[in-house]
Amino acid sequence: MTETTTAVQIEEISPVQKKLSFDIPWEDVKKELETAYRQVGKKAHVKGFRQGKVPRKVLEVYYKGQAEEEAVTNLVNRHYWDALQAHDIQAVAQPVIDQKGIEPDKSFSFTATVEVEPLVEPKDYVGMELERQEVSVLDEDIDRRIEQIREMFATLGELSSERAIAHGDFVTLDFEGSLDGVARDEMKADGYFLEVGSGRFIPGFEDQLIGMSKEEEKEFPITFPAEYGAPEMAGKEAIFKVKIRDIREKKLPEVNEDFVKNFDKFENMEEFRADLRKSLGGEAEARSRAALRDQILDKLVTAHDFEIPPSFQDRQVILMMGDLQRSLMAKGMAKEQAARQAFSQLERMREEAKKVVKSILLLKKIAQLETIDVGDEEVEARIRELAEKRGMPVETLKQQLEEEERVEDIRLELRNEKVFEFIIERGKITPVAAPADAGEVA
Repeated sequence: MTETTTAVQIEEISPVQKKLSFDIPWEDVKKELETAYRQVGKKAHVKGFRQGKVPRKVLEVYYKGQAEEEAVTNLVNRHYWDALQAHDIQAVAQPVIDQKGIEPDKSFSFTATVEVEPLVEPKDYVGMELERQEVSVLDEDIDRRIEQIREMFATLGELSSERAIAHGDFVTLDFEGSLDGVARDEMKADGYFLEVGSGRFIPGFEDQLIGMSKEEEKEFPITFPAEYGAPEMAGKEAIFKVKIRDIREKKLPEVNEDFVKNFDKFENMEEFRADLRKSLGGEAEARSRAALRDQILDKLVTAHDFEIPPSFQDRQVILMMGDLQRSLMAKGMAKEQAARQAFSQLERMREEAKKVVKSILLLKKIAQLETIDVGDEEVEARIRELAEKRGMPVETLKQQLEEEERVEDIRLELRNEKVFEFIIERGKITPVAAPADAGEVA
């Protein structure tokens, strides 16, 4: 559909793209050029003329390109923004401008292709059929958490016997690897400390260590995964040589009254277990809420088929890739390798980003329809809550959030929470048992 005004034609390319075509009369272009030459002339330096006194004809010889560029920029900006306002077009990204420049005595034409939010009409969000995971904490859940805490207090000691390496042992080893018969510096280390079975190495490498003894040397082949982050190694077989320098085994503390004394707030085992039951209940409640929200988003996205602005999807992909790279680096991966690994997930992330963007747009529209909003005092309260959890002054956190332009993110998060609660309160909820492994810590 095309709408015509005295200055602009608007063509809908897709539900999320519009093309604005402008044709500006020469008289307007001429005035803009005169203004541009006046501005250029104020700063122009031409031998034989005082600054600000250079004739127009001379300026056209030396500064024609600069003047016309300024005139084009001013014409495009003014007419583009006026058109957006006049036709209530909510552009969500910078426009793509196509123009051929200024020609004497001719009108100036240009096009601006812009992205807009799609028209979304949410449906079936009232009375939604949902399953809520029941929250319960069993004695075996507490026992499992105590085992995890024992692991945190584990120490490393000499082997209790002259045995070989077993799963869960910690070893210090030297290793070097070669690819196509060529030794690689990035596949070599001396005195490397490793928990056998931690999965930090290429699949299969740690399995080869099991059964080895102190000072033993071994050579074995390992095939890199096809999706490995370094393309030159992906899918190829490497030869590794290893030497075991030291073997340590994990020693776990006994769970008794002395163990409880590691925690100042508990007098005895009963208080310790009661506190664990409370914290596990809170975690289970959080998982139940998260699972319920995931259901809501899945149902909303599945029920609504609409296009999204490409720039929204691209921005979300960049955020996801950045998060993955930081996560991999936190686990010890080098920055460049983490970047390659994140980039290898590009296609998967594009699909996930599409779902995230659709979710954001749907929640936003539901909030508008149901007049769900968040006041400044609610944002302030959430900032105070976050500051307390992080153990930092409220004003310090607030300033940090403002500098990072993340205050609005908190407002959107609070708004989305309200939308979820609105849907849940009006939903048809069926309680179900939580997955058996829901509370396990990786």
